[in-house]
This record gives sequence, C-alpha cells and structure tokens, in this order.
Amino acid sequence: MKLEKEQKTTPMLTQYQQIKAEYPNYVLFFRLGDFYEMFDKDAETVSKEIDLALTSRAGVPMCGIPHHACIPYIKKLIDAGHKVAICEQVEDPSLAKGLVKRQVVRIITPGTVIEEGMLDEGRNNYILCLLCDEKSCGMVFADVSTGEFHLYEKNGKSKNDLEKGIIGELGNYMPAEMLFNDKFLDLKEVHSFVSQRLSRSIGDVLSDKSFSPDNAEALDAQFISDKQDTIPSSMVLCKKAVYALYNYINSTYKNEIRRVVKFFVHGGNEFMELNLATRRNLELTETMRNKEYRGSLVWVLDRTKTGMGKRRLKQIVNQPLMQHTKIMDRLNAVDDLHSDIAALDEVRDSLTGIQDLERLMSRIVYKVASPRDVYALGRTCGKMPRLKKSLEAFNSPLIKRLNDSVEAHEDIAVLVENAIVDEPPVNTRDGGFIKKGFNKDLDHLRSITDGGEELLREIERKEKEATGIKTLKVGFNRVFGYYIEVSKGVVDQVPDRYIRKQTLTNGERFITEELKDIERELLTAGERIIKLESKIFGEIRHFISEKMDGVLRSAESVADIDVLAGLARVAIENNYVKPEITLENVIEIRDGRHPVVEKILSDIPFTPNDTYLDLKQNRLLMITGPNMSGKSTFMRQAALITLMSQIGSFVPARYARIGVVDKIFTRVGASDDLTAGQSTFMVEMNEVAEILSEATRQSLVIMDEIGRGTSTFDGISIAKAVAEYINGKNIGCRTLFATHYHELIALERENEGIRNFSVAVVKKGDDIKFLHKIVEGGTDDSYGIEVAKLAGLPKKVIESAKAALANMEKNSKIDLEGRLKQEAEKKDQIDFEEINKNNIIQKLKNLDLEDITPKDAWRILEEMKELV
Repeated sequence: MKLEKEQKTTPMLTQYQQIKAEYPNYVLFFRLGDFYEMFDKDAETVSKEIDLALTSRAGVPMCGIPHHACIPYIKKLIDAGHKVAICEQVEDPSLAKGLVKRQVVRIITPGTVIEEGMLDEGRNNYILCLLCDEKSCGMVFADVSTGEFHLYEKNGKSKNDLEKGIIGELGNYMPAEMLFNDKFLDLKEVHSFVSQRLSRSIGDVLSDKSFSPDNAEALDAQFISDKQDTIPSSMVLCKKAVYALYNYINSTYKNEIRRVVKFFVHGGNEFMELNLATRRNLELTETMRNKEYRGSLVWVLDRTKTGMGKRRLKQIVNQPLMQHTKIMDRLNAVDDLHSDIAALDEVRDSLTGIQDLERLMSRIVYKVASPRDVYALGRTCGKMPRLKKSLEAFNSPLIKRLNDSVEAHEDIAVLVENAIVDEPPVNTRDGGFIKKGFNKDLDHLRSITDGGEELLREIERKEKEATGIKTLKVGFNRVFGYYIEVSKGVVDQVPDRYIRKQTLTNGERFITEELKDIERELLTAGERIIKLESKIFGEIRHFISEKMDGVLRSAESVADIDVLAGLARVAIENNYVKPEITLENVIEIRDGRHPVVEKILSDIPFTPNDTYLDLKQNRLLMITGPNMSGKSTFMRQAALITLMSQIGSFVPARYARIGVVDKIFTRVGASDDLTAGQSTFMVEMNEVAEILSEATRQSLVIMDEIGRGTSTFDGISIAKAVAEYINGKNIGCRTLFATHYHELIALERENEGIRNFSVAVVKKGDDIKFLHKIVEGGTDDSYGIEVAKLAGLPKKVIESAKAALANMEKNSKIDLEGRLKQEAEKKDQIDFEEINKNNIIQKLKNLDLEDITPKDAWRILEEMKELV
C-alpha cells in the first residue's frame, strides 16, 4: 500500500504499511480490537471475493470481519487461490505504551491449511515441492493436516517421458499448492496440464538456495522421527525438495516443526501403475462427464465410518497392490470380517463417532487446536478399547497386526475427561473450558467471581459486628471502586484501619486493606481465569503432543480397519465374491458385473458376462458389435474387477481368478480435449502412443473404438496395426479391443492369440434388441441406422439414411480387405510417434452413437446425403 505524499496518515496505518511490505503477496488480516481489517488493494480483493462492503480510513479503502468468525471468510479466499497472513496484537492494549505491537503469527495457504472447517474430511490436501534438473525430477507431496509425505524421483529417457511421469503423479495427487525451481518452467506439457486440470492450484518459484540444506544430517535429526527411515541417499533431488518444503511450512506456522511422522518412498514395484487417462476413463474417484463423486468406483466401495478411512480408501483405489502376499493379506482380512456379520457390525459400530485423529493431532502439534479439538481427540481415544475388543473376534494376520498397532491411549482419554468440559467452546479467548476441580488455583479464582456479591455481604456483616455501626454498608462505584460507607453521625466510631476515600453530604466512604485486596481479586479474576485456563490448555496440548507417534500409528491402523470393514460390508450388500489371486498371467471372470453400472441402474437386471484372457490363445479379444450395446461396459468391468482384486476387495462376479497386472491402460471415450487445443483423434493417438511405449507383457490394455477421428481407411489401418502390435511379440499382453470396424474380424485368422467376440443382438424386421451378452464370434453389422432409430431420430430421417446406405453399398463399396492386405505387405510401419507430433485434425466420417443426439444425427445424415 503506497500512500500519496499529501495524504495524511496515522501511526496505525504506518504500522500496517510496514508489515504489509514484508508480505506483499498475501492478503493481510490486520487485527484491530475485535476485528480483522484489510486495507487498500487487500480490501478491494476481499470485498470482491467475499462480497464485503468497502469503507475507508484516511482515504484508504478498507473492510473488516469479526475476528471470532474469520474462518469462513479465510476459506473463501483460500479456495479462490489467495494466501492469507494473520497479523495479531501481541501485547495487551491496556498495558501498551503508545501503539499496540502487532506481528504476523500465521500464514494460511491452500497447501498448508489445517484449521477446522477449512478441509474436506474425505480428501487429502496436498502441497507439492518439485525440484527438476535436466533429466530427472524430485517430487514431494505433503499433506500437512495428516503428516504424510510422499516421495517420488522421476527419470525419463526423454523430456517427453519425464513430463508424462510428472503429469501422472499430478493427476493422482491433485495438489492445492506447488513449489518448484526455475527448471520446472521448461516443462511445457506439464504447464499445459496444470493450467487446464489444476487451474485452482497456486504456484511459486523458489530460489536455488531454498533447495540447499546447510546440514543434511541436521535436517534428518530435526525433521524425521527416530522411528522413521531416512530418505534413501539415492533420492538426492527429493531430499533437497523435502528441505525446501520443511522451511516453507515452518515459515507459515511461525514455529519449529519437530518432525514428520510418515514418509512414503515410491518408485519400486509395490503398486500397479495407473496413468491419468486410466484413472479418468475407469472413473475411479469421479465421473468423466460431470466430475461427480456419485457414479465413481469409490462411491460404490465407500462404507467407511471415519474421515481417515475415506481418505485411505481413495489412496488404495489409486494404488492397487502388486505383491501377491500383500494382496492376499488384505483379501484374507476382508474374508475374515465378511464371515461373521454380527462381529463385523460390532467393529463398524465401534468406529462410529471416532474423530479424525490425524488432523486433530496435527492441529495440536502446530498449536492451532481449539478446546473442542482436544475434547474430540480425548473422546476418540476413549473409544479405542471397545474397537480393540471388537477386533479380537477375528484371526487374520493383518487384522491382528492392525489391532496390535492401535493403542488404548487411556492416559489421554483420562486427562481430557478430567480437564475439559463436555461442551467446550471453539476458541480459548473467553475461557470456561477447564472443568471444575481440575486445578485448585482456577477453582479459587472462579469462586471469587462466582461468589463476589456473597463475599461483599460477608465483609459487611463482619464490619458491622466489629464496629458496632448498624447502618454500615459495603458498595461499589465505577469511579472509586469498592467502599465502606457510614453516615455522618457515626464517623467518629470507625476504626483507625479505615482509610477515607470520599466525602458525601450525608456520610463518608472508606476502604480497608482487606477490601483493596478483594477489589483487586474481583476486578482481575476474570482476566486471570482466562490466562490460567490458556496456560493449563497449553500444558494439556503439550502432553498430548508428546504422544504424537503413538496416536498417529493408531490413526493409520484405524483408517485401514475402517476400509477393510467397509469393503466387507460392501461385499455382503452387493453379493461380491473373493477372487483368487494367481501368479499365472490370466484373467478369468465368470458372470462378471460392472460394480458401478449395476448400482446406478439398480431397478434394471444387470446382464453378467464371462471374460477369459491369457498369454496364449486368448491374448486379445476383438469385440465387435453396435454402439450402445454394452461393449464399453464389458471391457471396463473387466478392468475394474482386476483393479478391485488387487486392492484386496471382493468383486462383482460368481467367480474370479486374477493374475497380477502391473499396469492397466485404457483408451476409452471420444470427448475432445479442445481446451488443450487437441481434437479427439489427436488425444486418441497420444494415448495409443503411450500405451504402445509403456505396456509390458504383464499389463492389461483396454482399447475402445480407436481410429474414429479420421477417414475410414486410415481408421481401419491404424486399428489393425495397433491390434497386431499389441498382440505380437512387441508387447503380447492381455487386451480387450472393441471396434465398429467389422473388417478387423479377419485378424483372428491371421494372428495367433486374437479371438473374435461380439455383442448378441436380436433383430426382428427393422427392430433390434441388445442382449448385452458377449458371445464368441465376430459380427459384420454395426446396426448404426437401427441405433439411430432407438435414439429417437424422426422416421423421415431414418428412411433417408436407409436409402443413402443402400446407394453407398451398391455404388461406393471399397475393397477394404484387399487394400489392408496390400498395406500389410509394405515394409513401412505406421509411426505412432510421428502421429503424436503432428496435429491431425480431420472431419469425422464414422457414425459414433455413444453420446449422439437427434440434432447431431440429423447433421451427420445430411453430410452423408451430400457425399452420395
């Protein structure tokens, strides 16, 4: 804020200006009495973002909010991408000599917020610190509210590979805030992703010095708990990024972080790889079209009782396990819970009411916890014995380990029970949250304030008795304070210990040393009560902070128990079965169902289907048939059943045998990424190129209708080449390949491992009925016009389309098989990297009825007529 020279300013505004100069990129909440005031540009920003009226002081725009109700306002600013600096009065105004001292005591940013009411309990809130050099990148995703740090060191064969790896993790963690070095600015594809998909995330460039720890060993000692492994020495970039993030978090809380509790080092073969397209196409945590929770896989699986469990479920869905023993550990635990419904219900009942231990503990450690937070943590600790008792009914090794990790925390529960009132306030400023009987000094002060009037009457009685003056009375005056008043006629009877204070017309007022002491106690008792309660609260908070490691271990185990119990309940409700996990490269599903579709369409019987894939005669299933018939649902359900098996969940099927998959790739959907300047076809080719580059023999690939965004011949050529490449020795993995190009059914004859399947259709005259059943054998009819009829196109349009189709088949038939054969004989192969580089945007000529509207169908048919 710059004030004009001729504009008169005040000492307070000068103080504001000095503090604001230290925090130019923050909205400064400046404490004035019971309000936070914002001035100049900050006031204009706040007024705009949260619709507050602007006023002015000394000609400077200003607005304000009550300090006790600031959280909702700060949340709106944080959600809008702003950072807030809280500037408090750091001395008692009544004791201040001149201007009250003020300083910034807390900085709140989108990635470091932990305050109650500002976070979604079911979603982690990550801040990312990223350090890049020429060929690699260290990434540290931290959730300050839970104490977890996830470390990745990305390396790429090329810059493009590196960017893909970074984008994949960004899509998984979706950080609210990003910190990075200037090398990161060279990653154009990453920037494009951030601007389109993380538009609400804020970012800051850090200097090279920020990433240079003066003493790495000291960093380990103060930042990492003794019980945690240190960061691997090979993760050089990550270690520097952790240091930079450590300092940044410290700067926002204005106090030293003692340690981080949970480090998770990633990059091995612990989890299945899921790229961004796969997470999106399989709708793991939100739907593709509307970005909604309802309709996602997590929506189906979520029967958790706690916020910790909700967050943990999302994590395990995004990180399916790869190790056979760990998968079986989870499956056996779910099976154990599933086998005893009464005992399972007792576990779930014991989880009810358990609060968010992770976030409560973080607020306590960072010294921003309210009495209500401490009370909630104490009550939650009090529920642990019942939970532990309920788990004794089960024998699986994982449940036993988790139960052993849950501590009773009786010391915390007893302390909070004895110290904090049952309905504590949300802050400490007015006191009243420490129970009677917990502290003798506090009880004495309260007795003074509670019994002040009674105490004065007792003094009056004693003085009347001591002096013999029956008309003596004790009173209070705002100017003179407490006094003893006697009438003029008996003034000569007052004892020497009385000190004259005021002369009246009809009498005199006196004080005594005892009355002065009582006055001092009565007038200051309220303030002393608040200070003493705050001191006691700080001691309680410190005691609990010392128990941090144990509480957070318990929290982690409770989250896992909550997830496992929820998965068992889902299996019971939805008639899921325990899958067999095998080391063979097979996927065998009998009567499989799509977990989401069967819940969304609960009133319509779901048609189950079998799936069998191996690496011999059933590597690639070529699935033909009309759109809207269930091909996409069938393929996605196979992928979801595989994924569910590897997170340790029962699955929607009569029987399932799953060979562990290292990666799932999906090329599904046809929505243009126009905001990124890419057409449907370009997006499709980019995703296909990534699959062909990254898939291994142990992967599962889902290909749905590739080659639709270009000419018919080009589309068939690309689809054929892709299918043969995946099925051949280059990759040779388990693949489901759906196409409307019925010409591709010939590949079964030419390629070992390719099998034809199709969607069963019953046709009577001009009417068709989809049976949604996948059967052996291909089909040479896409039923496009029949589907258009089902979609409700006018009869006149349908008849016109039939005539156009007949004419085209008669006069414009292309010998596609012959041309494909000629193409196959050529030595040159389709260069998918070249396709990926060129901006191939061609007019759509193939009828796509996945999401067709009557208006679009009419336009396409008009174009067909013009073509004829």
